[in-house]
Amino acid sequence: MPAKNYDTSTKISVILTGATGMVGEGVLHECLQHADVERVLIINRKPSGVTHPKLTEIVQADLFDLSLVESQLEGYNACFFCLGVSSVGMSEAEYSRITYDLTMYVAGLLSKLNPEMVFCYVTAGGTDRTEQGRSMWARVKGKTENHLLQLPFKSAYMFRPGYIHPTKGLKNAHRFYGAFTWLYPVLRRLIPRHVITLSELGRAMIHIVSRGYETSILESRDMAKVAQK
Repeated sequence: MPAKNYDTSTKISVILTGATGMVGEGVLHECLQHADVERVLIINRKPSGVTHPKLTEIVQADLFDLSLVESQLEGYNACFFCLGVSSVGMSEAEYSRITYDLTMYVAGLLSKLNPEMVFCYVTAGGTDRTEQGRSMWARVKGKTENHLLQLPFKSAYMFRPGYIHPTKGLKNAHRFYGAFTWLYPVLRRLIPRHVITLSELGRAMIHIVSRGYETSILESRDMAKVAQK
């Protein structure tokens, strides 16, 4: 993505999904602290419990129908799409409905309302963009990535974290990540391509909106690089 089209002085107005999950909560935390972020709108199925002068919240039980709140979704230049589910115990149809259908519905709507928007999607390391592999979740994620990159946003970036080191003090860290917290320094040295902090992930999203990046697919090492700019 050519950085010359980006304006580093632009204030960022963000729509964020998934704020009641670990990644979304962490990204929201970074947004509310960051000077470049002017306002944040979160869309949740249930209240987040977070209050802040920058923050507005829409609680919507059915995220597949945002017709009644469309007017509230205009005027934003970034979307941090952090909503997602585990594929464990789900059929491909069930997993696709949330991972592909819902993501594409929301993204399609936002691309029409905000054509100058930068869209950041939290996907996963190991995603299969050929859509032909044996792993169901990887195929579905790959299809989602491929189709998001075809939407008429200003630009779109696929964030593929591996292990995410939680942000201390936040409440929605998955037990899996919490159990491996003590291993983080070792993992960061041994496999830096697959390890990122939640704080870095959030800052990378914020920075990429105004500064761009040379590729649309970001692994953990790329996120760490963008986060430090």
